[in-house]
Amino acid sequence: MSLVVMGLSHRSSPIDVLERVALDEVGAQLLVGAVAAGENIAEAVVVATCNRLEVYADVDAFHGAVDDIGSALVEATGMSRAALGDHCYVHYEDRAIAHVFQLACGLDSMAVGEPQILGQLRTSLLSAREAGTVGPALNVLFQQALRVGKRAQSELDLAGTNRSLVAEGLAAAAEYVGPVRDAHVLIVGAGAMSGLAAATVAREQPRAITVVNRTWERSLRLAQGSGGAPRPWSELHDAFAHADIVLTCTGSLGHVIHADQVAQARHEVAQRTGERCVQRQVVVDLALPRDVDPDVALLPNLRVLGLGELGERLAHREQGSDLSAVQALVTSEVAAYLVGRRGQEVAPTVTALRARAAEVMAAELSRLDAKVPHMDEPTRAEVQRTLHRVVEKLLHAPTVRVKQLTGNDGSDYARALRELFDLHPGEAATSGSAPPPGVTR
Repeated sequence: MSLVVMGLSHRSSPIDVLERVALDEVGAQLLVGAVAAGENIAEAVVVATCNRLEVYADVDAFHGAVDDIGSALVEATGMSRAALGDHCYVHYEDRAIAHVFQLACGLDSMAVGEPQILGQLRTSLLSAREAGTVGPALNVLFQQALRVGKRAQSELDLAGTNRSLVAEGLAAAAEYVGPVRDAHVLIVGAGAMSGLAAATVAREQPRAITVVNRTWERSLRLAQGSGGAPRPWSELHDAFAHADIVLTCTGSLGHVIHADQVAQARHEVAQRTGERCVQRQVVVDLALPRDVDPDVALLPNLRVLGLGELGERLAHREQGSDLSAVQALVTSEVAAYLVGRRGQEVAPTVTALRARAAEVMAAELSRLDAKVPHMDEPTRAEVQRTLHRVVEKLLHAPTVRVKQLTGNDGSDYARALRELFDLHPGEAATSGSAPPPGVTR
């Protein structure tokens, strides 16, 4: 079996393409099921976030698996295979392992070093378990990736290298409306990203925080945790009209903030107070698909910042970051993972060799018992010990050698042992084959 990663992210696709392929939780579950149903797929995990859609699969045939995954992506996103092909990337084996480790470390995130990806990977793995599409190969890979990501965060202080999307959004907003501490901040949504937004905003100690979400209980809980006040979903646009900064990330598949309703709410607030509701407003749209109707940006004294704008700011900041220590960690961990996996691949051959030797020894003892039926027990025990020592000495060199070669792909050596001794272990080591042309490994 071999590992394949196929998908799109902010590094390969513009925001409008990512918006077209964005999936909610139900859509991601349907996709992982469709991928796993492919005849060349043994296991599958789907990672769907605001800036990426990736399929991880343990496969038995590369080209067939890529075709299976491509068909599932076409069905899930509604995009043509040609359109997807313009933006999709495919990684195979070593490069696929390196990719998921880099992802877990935050190196492939829009906000490099952000720790939220660890939670997203964990959620993706749990979802695949619930769907019954993950097995030992991807489970071990993702658990290892999570461990590597935690090492990067704790040992290398990776989280301190760059701002999160929320922090960058607040910094950009402050450039337009003034210090956050003087602002009334509205948070729309109550999911994981909105929770991060609330915590980040609360640390800035703004003048006021308002939380609006479709579910009142979640809105209330998030507001209480951030020192803010909840408002019902029906008052969203009125709350918008009173805010200086709006952070929105609802996970909705359509716009939730509309230009005509914002304009109407602003007008009503002005009528009630006799003043303009606010001097300037900034909306930071962290959602994909976008929460904010594009026409909102046409309203006076209002600026909308989306993931595209934030990504450009963060990319400029990333240029000054020294990530060599994290890259070195990833390289080391990939090498260690491959050694461990190769050890697991040759282990069945070693086990089968020892089992064959035990069978031969048992058969010879049975023959001896038949030829010398009156052998006393002490003599028989000594003969058995002698046979065991001979077998151990004969097996010692090939056993040690095959284990030593796991650091340098011992699959050929294991294959030779299987041929020489006619061994049939329950699991063959097949992942050492060369990658197909044009695929990174």
